[in-house]
Amino acid sequence: MATFELSKTEVGQFNFSLRGEEEKTLLRSEQYTSKSSAQNGIESIRKNAAEDKRYELKESSNGKFYFNLKAVNGQVIGTSPMFGSAEARDAVIAQVKGTAATAGVVEDL
Repeated sequence: MATFELSKTEVGQFNFSLRGEEEKTLLRSEQYTSKSSAQNGIESIRKNAAEDKRYELKESSNGKFYFNLKAVNGQVIGTSPMFGSAEARDAVIAQVKGTAATAGVVEDL
């Protein structure tokens, strides 16, 4: 079962990761200045994850594949890790689509 892991950095910023099976990171957020902003980011992931048009498929300069998940306003709300193939990236997108809406939240603050 997927979960959002909400964390606080040493400098007082907040971020989250969506973790899937075996605690594998499916995507991670930017840094937020407040816990409530990070929680809003989680809700945005939940709302936007099911829509294909919210995914920006990318290839890095070193040939690795990743994706950004964007909100309605075009802002990036989550970025995946790098993958060795487009197929691996696409498999993680499918996991995000299938689990984000119902994923629980675990706070590590």
